Amino acid sequence: MKFLHTMIRVKDLDDALDFFTNKLGLVETRRKEVEAGRFTLIFFATAPGEPEIELTYNWDQKTAYSEGRNFGHLAFSVENIYDYCQTLMDKGVTILRPPRDGYMAFIRTPDQISIELLQQGERLPVQEPWASMENKGNW
Repeated sequence: MKFLHTMIRVKDLDDALDFFTNKLGLVETRRKEVEAGRFTLIFFATAPGEPEIELTYNWDQKTAYSEGRNFGHLAFSVENIYDYCQTLMDKGVTILRPPRDGYMAFIRTPDQISIELLQQGERLPVQEPWASMENKGNW
């Protein structure tokens, strides 16, 4: 398993950019604008190739996020998303967002911190029982 990034939501993109680049000295590594979803993702790291901080800027957010709502999730890549999720289930972990797409799943810690699991490399072919599993709760 490899740690990839942690995500936080920001209300004011300019303030966040100033803080993470000019004050903390992080480097913007990539950016994705999603007009259909009305959000921007900006990734920062201490250097290219290092674990990242993902800032999520929701274009229509008018009020500050409540404490706890601004932090999104931790993300890890795994060698085989299906095998890893099965191992977690065998240990009693609930898969909240199953890897129906062969690429992404979500679980939560006992303290309700979301963890995103991502398939290393290309997504795996869709397979059962994962393809038919429904989401559970919030993730």
